[in-house]
Parts: sequence; structure tokens; C-alpha cells
Amino acid sequence: MNTKQIDYCIELAHTLNFSRAADNMFVSQPTLTYQIKLLEDEVGFAIFERSGKGAALTPAGSQFVTYLANMREEMKRAIEQGQNFSAKYKDNITITMMVRQAVYFLPEAIKIFADKEPDIQITPKFQYENGVESFLKEEADILFTLKETTKQIPGITVHDLFESKIYLISQRDDELAVKNLLTEEDLYGRTLMVGGGSPPALKAVQHRLFASGRVDYFNSADHDTTLTNVAAGRGICLAPGFLNDHSGQFAWTPFDCKESFSCVLCTHKNDSREGLMEFIDILKKLYREAVAFPL
Repeated sequence: MNTKQIDYCIELAHTLNFSRAADNMFVSQPTLTYQIKLLEDEVGFAIFERSGKGAALTPAGSQFVTYLANMREEMKRAIEQGQNFSAKYKDNITITMMVRQAVYFLPEAIKIFADKEPDIQITPKFQYENGVESFLKEEADILFTLKETTKQIPGITVHDLFESKIYLISQRDDELAVKNLLTEEDLYGRTLMVGGGSPPALKAVQHRLFASGRVDYFNSADHDTTLTNVAAGRGICLAPGFLNDHSGQFAWTPFDCKESFSCVLCTHKNDSREGLMEFIDILKKLYREAVAFPL
């Protein structure tokens, strides 16, 4: 299977007409027909049903073309990244995290690093899930995670980055938003949004609140859904400070508890590139200097 066959197949699936697909791909109809036949012979099943009216996707073909279209988009992005990289950079460092705001000083670190190492590219990779798996497959050079999870990750070096506290997220006009520090009693009578993906430290606080019998809860699928529910007035939410995007849309009020989150960067133990270590040092320095920054 080659890229031309993939493109021909996707275009024919779009037009369902051999002649029109051939015109759109700037080839003769016999050429397109022949390449589609070669592709079907290779995969071992009919992708299209032929008729006097044109073509129709078989059930297997419909599923196959969906995968092909996704693969083609991934290939396109890979080619574009390769073109960008080959034109300017001699090395690339990929950092994976669940959301952009998790490493708030990342843009500033990239800017500082670019001034020092203009021929090394920093590539952010955002994966709300499966970030650890991607890192273990060496699809990323740096992983942002919580220190508690690193015990299960083999062959890594852990770099302490910052300690993140727990905050209450509410609407800005909520009566709780005017306080400087909230206690468990402040949340009595309120509905708390909770999600299955909460880290252990946050779950411990939530369970204490629920054990009081004075706080209701509402299950929320993920953080974005939680924020939508908070914006809709359906409840409030406790969250790690590192999820704060500092957009001002919500009030983030410190919550009085002993629990916190140790945020770290992981690198592969066998990766000792000077540029990699230099970039991590820049990030650590930015966080050390941000003593008054809410995390």
C-alpha cells in the first residue's frame, strides 16, 4: 500500500464515482481503477462494490476508509513536522502533559531555551490520558506527572518541579469566592463535583467531606465537564492548583488541608542530552523564582 493508493481510495470513497475521482486526482480512470484493484488485492477484501452507476463502499470498506483517512491525517502532520524540523532544527525534545496549564511556565521556558539553543525544538504533547504509556514507548522525552505515580515507572530519572495545593473552583460571584482560605465547614450544604480520575490526595479530601454527611456530590466525567457544570451553577469543585489556567473565568480559592501534590518531570535514565537537562533546569528555575505564584 502506498500513499497514492490511499489518496485514490479516500477520494473514491468521497465521490463514489470512478471518473470523477480520477479527474479530482488528475489521473486517468484506468489508472485509478487499477490502483484500487491492487489495493483490494493487497488487503484481501473488496473495498468497493462496482455497478453501472458508480461505486459503493462495502461494510468492510467503509470501516477501512475511516482508518485510512485518520492515518492520512497523521501522516500529513508527521510530514509537516518533519519539514519544520529539517529546515531549522538539529534535535527535538518532546514534553507530554495532560493539559497545557499543567506546566504553566512552559511557554516562557521554551522562549528562554530558544534564545540559548536555537537549533533544538521543544514540542509540547497534550494527552489527558495515556501520557505515561506514550512516555514509556519513548514517544516523549519528558513526562509531567505526580511523584506518587513514578514508583510504577521503570528506567526513569525524576526531577522535582513544584508542590501544588488544593483549591476550590467556583463561579466568581459565589459567596465562597470572596474568602482568602476555605475550610471544610465552608462547603457544608453545597454540591461538590467529583470525577473518577481524581488523584489519591484529592480523593482523601473529598471522602472526608462526604463522611461528614453535610456535602452532596455529583459525578463528572472529566475536568472539562466539571468546569462546564461549575459554570452552569450545578456545583463547585476541588482541584489541584496546577490545573488553573489563570484565565479569570472562575474563582480559585485556597482550601485548608494538609494534602498537596508533588509535581515532577520524568526523563529516560539513558537520555543524558545536554539540551534536555538545560531545558529542565530552566523550568525548575522559573518555578523556584515564582514563590508568590499560586500553584
